Amino acid sequence: MLDFRIDEERCIQCGECVLECPAGVIAMDGHPKMTNEAGCFQCQHCLAVCPTAAVSILGRNPDASTPLAGNMPDPVHLATLIKGRRAVRRYRDKDLAPELIDHLLAVSCHAPTGVNARSVLFTVVRERVVMNRLREHLIGRLAKLKEGGELPEGLAGKYLGWTVSAWQEKGTDILFRGAPHLLITSAPAEAPCPVQDTHIALATFQLFAHAHGVGTVWDGICMMAFGVCSDVVGKLGIPENHTLGYAMAFGEPAVEYQRTVQRGPALVNVVQW
Repeated sequence: MLDFRIDEERCIQCGECVLECPAGVIAMDGHPKMTNEAGCFQCQHCLAVCPTAAVSILGRNPDASTPLAGNMPDPVHLATLIKGRRAVRRYRDKDLAPELIDHLLAVSCHAPTGVNARSVLFTVVRERVVMNRLREHLIGRLAKLKEGGELPEGLAGKYLGWTVSAWQEKGTDILFRGAPHLLITSAPAEAPCPVQDTHIALATFQLFAHAHGVGTVWDGICMMAFGVCSDVVGKLGIPENHTLGYAMAFGEPAVEYQRTVQRGPALVNVVQW
């Protein structure tokens, strides 16, 4: 049930919810009315755009939402966050507070998805002890593949072999970079754009994590390991019908960057029609 409701005492009949509805399922009939519940995208644009907080949908109380006016980050600080974000490959040997992880995920699930599918699954390793078991299992499997000459050819085999050697010879964790936590995004294969959705979700998580002082790294070697040890994905609880997006290791950084880097100019192609 959409539970679409209008507080008629608040409603000023401005029609913004009608104009903004991407599905076109709201119409003015004195006050706004839902005309086709099955066609609703459940995007909550109607709730977000109403200037008087008169619209409620999906049982949501508009007064429980955060007003945007006066609460948005200024462009200068947001630009610093984007330019100052670094891939972190050194972490402290301690767990993040579970409440912080929950908060990061609760906000990250607001990331946009194609056709508002909202089907991205966040699979998270919340404790170092679990991360240690996962590392030992994966590196053990990779070591056997390396010994048997069964690692894939090319770049993946090279990096996975290097990962095994670094762990066996020096105790250096190339697989997870010593991070205490891991986040993997996936989505149902039948979703309109599962790969894009999962990547957008991770990018959103990354920026919000860095705003909280949490370090992250896109974990390509972990993805390579999943590629040759595909049964591990199922053991993590990720459904068989899901498309795997990407993995991101995260935790409290053991490094502190002091300034942004200097990149650019941007590669820009201006369309001339």
